[in-house]
Amino acid sequence: MGVVAIASHGLSLAVGAGLLQRNRSNSTGTPLLPSVVRMGSSRKGRVRGMEVVAMASFEAGIGVMGTKLGMMTYIEPEGKVVPVTVVGFREGNVVTQVKTSATDGYDAVQVGYRRVRDTKLTKPELGHLQKVGAIPMRHLQEFRLQAVDGFEPGQLLAIEEIFKEGDLVDVSGNSIGKGFQGGIKRHNFARGPMTHGSKSHRQLGSIGAGTTPGRVYKGKKMPGRMGGVKTKIRKLTIVKIDTDLRAILIKGAVPGKPGNLLRITPAKIVGKNIPKN
Repeated sequence: MGVVAIASHGLSLAVGAGLLQRNRSNSTGTPLLPSVVRMGSSRKGRVRGMEVVAMASFEAGIGVMGTKLGMMTYIEPEGKVVPVTVVGFREGNVVTQVKTSATDGYDAVQVGYRRVRDTKLTKPELGHLQKVGAIPMRHLQEFRLQAVDGFEPGQLLAIEEIFKEGDLVDVSGNSIGKGFQGGIKRHNFARGPMTHGSKSHRQLGSIGAGTTPGRVYKGKKMPGRMGGVKTKIRKLTIVKIDTDLRAILIKGAVPGKPGNLLRITPAKIVGKNIPKN
């Protein structure tokens, strides 16, 4: 079976060997994958019909953006020592747009973060923010929700109202770039012997057979660029919220170096805030 195109839904499904690809994406560029594809066939093997159920990745709740400040040691009241990451919040976390199914085809809340000078933004960007009377902000991100009731443009998201101490959160950001690295550092390969005349200490080794298949398989783990990609660490605990300093302490490490932009959302827990089905 080749490619089945459904023009009415803007889909392009490559059906074969279990491969499903949808070329439609949302406004942030994130591809939306169909969750269920059911096909019916006649005795001759022809396709009678296809049912596509589209499903996007929803957040468990509204989130915020913050700035990584560094790591420190926090001593709990009972004397337990906990390594934490300090996340600060600059001016921002303002709702800049509320998208609904009627106007945009899906429900989402767009949030702006980190105030900048007017000259740092283009005129379309400034016009988009001036519609709701928001300050010029560097970062705009969407939080796709199942319902957007209670949100309005220009609303300020307060950290202490969204999160409480002890809550579990998902933190995503760009990891620290390591540059071009070898197989041992990048993929945790084992090195060769260091003595007895070995000429292969940290070399990659064989990358495939010769005559058959006579090529290198796609996705082969080899040296290359390491780090500098979007990474998410799930189910981290909020240890403390300091409203005076506008900072929170999150247990453990988060992606990136100090000054890195972080996206903090309520942790997705199946059966609690994410349906089991």
